[in-house]
Amino acid sequence: MTRSERVRAFIRSWEARDVEAIVAAMTPDAVYHNVGLPEAVGHDAIRAFIAPFLAGSQSVEWTVRHIAETAGGAVLTERIDRFVLGGKTLTIPVMGVFEFRGELICAWRDYFDVPAFQAQMA
Repeated sequence: MTRSERVRAFIRSWEARDVEAIVAAMTPDAVYHNVGLPEAVGHDAIRAFIAPFLAGSQSVEWTVRHIAETAGGAVLTERIDRFVLGGKTLTIPVMGVFEFRGELICAWRDYFDVPAFQAQMA
């Protein structure tokens, strides 16, 4: 499985709202950073960050517009992430970077307009 295929499988775990599959795809010391918000480091912190959000989501859909793998093995995604929370649909254009150690994600950074996302949450 290529790293791009691993990222696509990771996205399917998000769409299934499967917190344990998401965490299992990452190294124990992985760093998850929605740039502009605090980082979550390690399985426990990542789980604590994403579990409440996914538990409150009625659906999750990530549309990958472009995906590329660098010579160094990082995977870059341009996505539209959609979450339905409390009957509201949140739509977030995202640029994501996934770095790997072996077969697992060791760093994941998503770049998006945090204030626009927060305004949709209000």
